[in-house]
Amino acid sequence: MPVPEPVDRVDVLVVVDNLTDSLSSNPPDVASEWSAFWSNGRIRPVTGANTCCAHHGLSLLITAHRGDASRTLLFDAGPEGATFVRNCEVLGAALASVDAVVLSHGHWDHAGGLTDALAAITSRRNGASVPCYVHPGMFAERGMTRPGGLVTPLGPVPAPGALTDAGAELVVSRAAHWIVDDMFHVSGEIPRVTPYEKGLPGQVRRDGPEAPWEPDPLLIDERSVAVHIRGRGQFVFSACSHAGIVNVLRHARSSFPDVPLYGAMGGLHLSGVTEAIIPETISDLREFGLKMLAPGHCTGWRAMAAMSQVFGDELVPSAVGKRYAIRGG
Repeated sequence: MPVPEPVDRVDVLVVVDNLTDSLSSNPPDVASEWSAFWSNGRIRPVTGANTCCAHHGLSLLITAHRGDASRTLLFDAGPEGATFVRNCEVLGAALASVDAVVLSHGHWDHAGGLTDALAAITSRRNGASVPCYVHPGMFAERGMTRPGGLVTPLGPVPAPGALTDAGAELVVSRAAHWIVDDMFHVSGEIPRVTPYEKGLPGQVRRDGPEAPWEPDPLLIDERSVAVHIRGRGQFVFSACSHAGIVNVLRHARSSFPDVPLYGAMGGLHLSGVTEAIIPETISDLREFGLKMLAPGHCTGWRAMAAMSQVFGDELVPSAVGKRYAIRGG
């Protein structure tokens, strides 16, 4: 697949994440939530009403700049509309500028806020619908198998009709494609090639309330988003990395072998039942030579602690309200 002209800069605003952290230090191109209270000479008090809520889930506003043009993508919407809307108000998120929405995969902690997010976006676009990119396999009912065989259902992804009613112009596809003036690349289904990245053990799915549960550890509907930054390379956004972050990055590299990998951001899902693969994952992450690694959401503290022993200033963990400015070279 040919690579379009790269972008000059990418700005990322973390709207929803599991963690809030405005006290830790950051590199010059990363700003914490609270730092915005004193930016541009505008003073705001630090209070509970003025700060974001952390919530188990992920939502990123990603803005790419090429020349005089800027385009914004909403990547996931977190677990609940109230959290998404509140945090956008606190952060002053420019929802009117959202050109498209991508739902990474069919889990409630990424899709639960989607209808409210779409409604908020379209209301600021004078009612104009917004393209929303989804995979056809993400709408099945999902659950987790517990000891004894009991299945705990997971919250549903909003149905296609609900998304359309909220203002989505649905684009349903399994294929990879460039979107929004060719500034963002949505991956296709991610090949599973590493021997240890086996998805989410115990996950099941079914196509209806009377249908039997079927094993679904691989979450084939999961996709990543990449941006090609001038003079840097690919920056990859992987919302949950159920495919395994090493598989995600190897797929991104093989999709565009002439474009080096520069950075990665998102949930690495190295917590809970997948903690056993932390050593192999960190060992293989070193092969990519990433200049920025911004894990968050489902990565887990054990993996984060282990990565801090291996990576230096490249490690810049995500937190709600953080702003990343990734400039071309």
